[in-house]
Amino acid sequence: MPVDLNNAQPLAWDSATLDADTKAMLDNLQPNILRAHVREHLSVLFVRFNDAAEGRAFLRHVATTKMKSAREHLREVRDFNAKGGRGTPYVGIGISKAGYRDLGHSVEDVRKFGDRVFRDGMKRRVAEVADPPVETWERTYQREIHAVILIGDAEPEPVAALREEILGELPESARLLGEETGQGMRNPAGDGIEHFGYVDGRSQPLFVKDEVDKEPKQHWNPAFPLSNVLVPDPFAPNPVRHHGSYLVFRKLEQNVRAFKEIEQELADNLGLVGADRDRAGAMLIGRFKDGTPLTSKPKAGGGPVGNDFTFDGDDGSKCPFSGHIRKTNPRSFGREVLMARRGQTYGERTDEPWDDSPPQTRPSGEVGLLFMAFNGSLLNQFEFTQQSWADNPDFENPATGHDPVIGQGDRDIKVAFPKVWGKPELSAPQAQVAQTVTMKGGEYFFAPSLAYLRNL
Repeated sequence: MPVDLNNAQPLAWDSATLDADTKAMLDNLQPNILRAHVREHLSVLFVRFNDAAEGRAFLRHVATTKMKSAREHLREVRDFNAKGGRGTPYVGIGISKAGYRDLGHSVEDVRKFGDRVFRDGMKRRVAEVADPPVETWERTYQREIHAVILIGDAEPEPVAALREEILGELPESARLLGEETGQGMRNPAGDGIEHFGYVDGRSQPLFVKDEVDKEPKQHWNPAFPLSNVLVPDPFAPNPVRHHGSYLVFRKLEQNVRAFKEIEQELADNLGLVGADRDRAGAMLIGRFKDGTPLTSKPKAGGGPVGNDFTFDGDDGSKCPFSGHIRKTNPRSFGREVLMARRGQTYGERTDEPWDDSPPQTRPSGEVGLLFMAFNGSLLNQFEFTQQSWADNPDFENPATGHDPVIGQGDRDIKVAFPKVWGKPELSAPQAQVAQTVTMKGGEYFFAPSLAYLRNL
């Protein structure tokens, strides 16, 4: 029988009673979808094929000799937790609509993908999510990308070695259009952070029982059905058992200097002093730099980064409705919209992102986030989040303002901020903060089943 993607119970992947169809799904699913794979060091290769037979042979070879399954990855994680043994590097593949056509699939074939956003491709969706014009994107992303190859590991050496192997096996008819390099950043507590200096990636939908069991669940249930990330692979030998996921990739450049200036200006405008000045940035992000949720506490600190919270009872006097983590995950509704984010930071820095150095010492560009997320529906998850939540100044309440981090479009309405945490007194209406994150290009891909790739 088909795998029940809508089952709300977390997946007990190593259960002795696991049915044959779910086992087959895990044996043919790419890693990094159901559970994040370590990718402190990441290489992202964008490829164009041009010869269907050679492109298919190349993908088949990579999938057969260099890729592990989701089940193998989960076993490695279990063994690492039990004995500390090293796992193998991550290799993942995504194919664009144009890539499927180049590999020999007809227009009618591609219509089997139910997601029209994927069938359109990112360049044709600029207006829907207020992206910059395609002609302003970096050159790599203006071109027709057929596939993305992701290579990740905890150490740089295995990534570099695999990158050289894979590029050496690329057929002469194919072209490497461009590549990105990601490297994780961590604060002194060991938590992953992004370039503005804030803990990132803490609030994720979880799908496997191992991870769900470790999380507190008094206020927020982190367990999500597989339908948030999986769909049947239409070209696999057996779509009932073989699944894939829609992958969105976006290169987001961050102007750290401007963001830090905005933090200071907002603190000045609100008359915040002393430790309370940190609340200015927290109102933009929704968390303090150490990850403490602003809706839970008026200042940072107090233990591990929290995820067991909701915004229930917070009328915006604690965490503004425009706060990034509130805009993109309201928590009391919209669970079906959440994506499995698997991004990584990029760019070199000479400063420490988490400290209190003055804004003029911060980079104004060439650093940012390689945003990647797996979806069951690009239309109803990624694009809905960007268009209806982040870019919508009237979500979740009228005149809330754009998401100050990833919101795009004209920020022409004025907004107000709570002057004191938890008190109804608001500041005078003021201009929204300027946009400090710029989309530099990207593409929509489908991460097919290993069964498809190995049978090309």
